[in-house]
Amino acid sequence: MKIIKYLLFLILTIIIGSAIYFGTKDGNYDIQESMVIQAPPQVIFSKVNDYRSWETWGPWKKEDSTIVFNYAEKTSGEGASYSWDGEMSGAMMTTKVIPNKEIEQNLTLNTPAGVRNPKVSWTFEEVAGGTNVSWRLKGEHTMIDKAYYSLSGFDFDAAMHQMYKNGLEGISEEVAEDMRQYSINVDGVTQYGGGYYMYTTSVAKENELDVKTGPMMNEVMQFITKNNLNLAGKPFTLYNEIDTQNGTVIFSTGIPVKEQVITPQGSPVVCGFMNPVVTVKTSLKGNYKHLSEAYAKGKLYIEKNGLQIDPKGKLFEVYITDPEENPNPAKWLTEVYIPIITSPESHGEAL
Repeated sequence: MKIIKYLLFLILTIIIGSAIYFGTKDGNYDIQESMVIQAPPQVIFSKVNDYRSWETWGPWKKEDSTIVFNYAEKTSGEGASYSWDGEMSGAMMTTKVIPNKEIEQNLTLNTPAGVRNPKVSWTFEEVAGGTNVSWRLKGEHTMIDKAYYSLSGFDFDAAMHQMYKNGLEGISEEVAEDMRQYSINVDGVTQYGGGYYMYTTSVAKENELDVKTGPMMNEVMQFITKNNLNLAGKPFTLYNEIDTQNGTVIFSTGIPVKEQVITPQGSPVVCGFMNPVVTVKTSLKGNYKHLSEAYAKGKLYIEKNGLQIDPKGKLFEVYITDPEENPNPAKWLTEVYIPIITSPESHGEAL
């Protein structure tokens, strides 16, 4: 009997001692991983903000093939939520959103030892070369958790750091793939209405067009804004002369306006007029770097359909999407126009 009492006392002492030991260990954790992703903040934010994307970029499926995701009616923005069932079930709800800058979320984990409720937060900071994305997890281990991790040798912090690294890499890969998407469609023969437009002209090497076009377009827009002119269409680039031998282009960046504008002598921005012109129109949805392919497909359509490019006409492209409003290149819509001859007597004049 004394032996039994001694054993019970010993067990009780161990339990109390363990409780005191694990109870005094710091159970707070604050885990954060960051990565610079080569994409604008808006693009990455949109990916993280919508829970429906988490299933594809997250590392969860690799760790638990049985996991099943359940989506609420609202999956993005404040109040959005989703849940999952698998080896460990749980749920997440977005509690705060600052568009393109921050996201805060409440996480619920149903563990064998009870429910855990850590906090999750994200920040998106534009930096040179892309966006610095930080993913953070904060919470507190219960005494049971601390005892389990100590006795089992499981390194909770290391496991979560690795999971978050894998998740950020998944976002980076998926965003890059998203931005690479593009499509080209030849819409066929159409008439472009023409009209007055404000423009400025320059010359550049073909590989310098992208660098020069933006500042020139800004100059035209500033002129229009300063003089309270009424817009009549989307910005465009007009190719006045293309010297393929020397690789140079004389081009104009223009923005349509509703009426003729008389500009002061020496003004870098002047008013032009484009006559209605019959063209083969091709639509590019994607990065501008695919424009040469869009022109090639438009010319192939002309050849296959027995049409003839107007040698006096000038190629031009209209930018339907503003990259500043939608920075994802995969969403940019550009219309490419190649003037064609409709009769022996008709030759389109762009200016």
